[in-house]
Amino acid sequence: MLFPTSIFALFFAIVFAIHWLTVSRPRIRKAALLLGSLFFYGWWSWKFALMLLASSLLNHAVAVWMDRLTDSRARRRAVTLGVAANLLVLGVFKYAGFLVFHVFVPLAVPVCARLGTTAQLIHLQEVVLPFIDRIVLPVGISFYTFQALSYVVDVYRRKIRPARHVIDFANYLAFFPQLVAGPIVRAADLLPQMEAMPGLETRINTSRAGLFILTGLFKKIVVANWLAEHLADPVFDSPEAYAAADLVLGVYAYAVQIYCDFSAYSDIAVGCALLLGFTFPFNFNAPYFAGTLQDFWRRWHISLSTWLRDYLYIPLGGSRCGPARCSANLILTFFLGGLWHGAAWTFVVWGLFHGVYLTLERPFLKRLQSLNRFWGLVAKVWLFQMVCLSWVLFRSSSWTGVTEMLRGLGRGGASELFGPQAALALLCGFAMQFLDADRAVGLERRIDALPPWVQGLTAAAILVIILGVGPQGVAPFIYFQF
Repeated sequence: MLFPTSIFALFFAIVFAIHWLTVSRPRIRKAALLLGSLFFYGWWSWKFALMLLASSLLNHAVAVWMDRLTDSRARRRAVTLGVAANLLVLGVFKYAGFLVFHVFVPLAVPVCARLGTTAQLIHLQEVVLPFIDRIVLPVGISFYTFQALSYVVDVYRRKIRPARHVIDFANYLAFFPQLVAGPIVRAADLLPQMEAMPGLETRINTSRAGLFILTGLFKKIVVANWLAEHLADPVFDSPEAYAAADLVLGVYAYAVQIYCDFSAYSDIAVGCALLLGFTFPFNFNAPYFAGTLQDFWRRWHISLSTWLRDYLYIPLGGSRCGPARCSANLILTFFLGGLWHGAAWTFVVWGLFHGVYLTLERPFLKRLQSLNRFWGLVAKVWLFQMVCLSWVLFRSSSWTGVTEMLRGLGRGGASELFGPQAALALLCGFAMQFLDADRAVGLERRIDALPPWVQGLTAAAILVIILGVGPQGVAPFIYFQF
């Protein structure tokens, strides 16, 4: 079930009505919200919904058990069990094929050739391959697994208490607005809201919610889908067919597309949650305005970057150790961050690119942060080029695609794809960053000052324009694959 569809609109209307009509019946209200979230997730596959429910029961049980333990060794064993169980499930569904065919087999081939057991290796592949092929990656498993991991670890660290009831934790983990593509909301932020549940006294900022939803729909339907269909997908699918100018245009188009696509999901998620009385942290804050890569990661996919910082980088030692160890921590963190995005070497190298760049950038951070306006602008332009270069690794489906894109940059030739529509789409997509985070507070106040009927008619008119201008069909969000 995709956000920009009539099916989701109908689904949300039903959930919204039940949610606010059952305020006086909290048990029924919580159960209805959970059933709605499971229905939303089960729209792809009922098996996914059962897996999500099983994850909720397992992680809550581990957290409650661990909270009752007083012995530090027993608590460590409990948290190790919880973390290992989550990583095992994620590893089987997301990384089994990659580990077998891209790690184990390449390492085993020369060994088996030397030992004369190549036939046995081939037979093993024939046995394992059908099993791997039957594994279907559950939508959003990386997102809710990270939420479950943070919950278990935070209970172990005694930063939070376990949920009072399993249904509260299940609602936290399965909450449909952010379930399949984030943001990765911490239990400390959302679980208390699930336990208390918003009441009739809750002030719903409808203008804020509407602005987020309409902004997200515009980003996704009008900008991201158009850039994908007309620029990014054709160029990355057949780089050998285009001149260098079009390859560069395709890379810029993908940079704007992935920002608009992913931030659109986050915007719609924030807006839908607000209408139900829940608040989410922001996930984007004008990332392409950053002048350093460190600042970029403070602005891009904020919920993931802070998760990696708090649950991986800092426990490894963070920046509290020597330069060499700090560099190793950065590189390892982003290596695993790249692997989180996908089971492919291109994602791994993408993560390493960012880790190494951050390491090289670190000694110059103070100087870069104190640049005057002109050189600060130069730094932002340079960083945008580096981020765009890394997107080539992220978007390409294979190393062949990466090499074809990079080789084609020296081919020369004029652009055949650039035109007024392309320029307008790129400009609009880039300009949407001015509405990120709290940047639109002034606009929200102006909207809020309008009569409700004016707000409603304006929102309806904008929605009609968005649906009319956007391309036919609804493309899935990019981050659904992660």
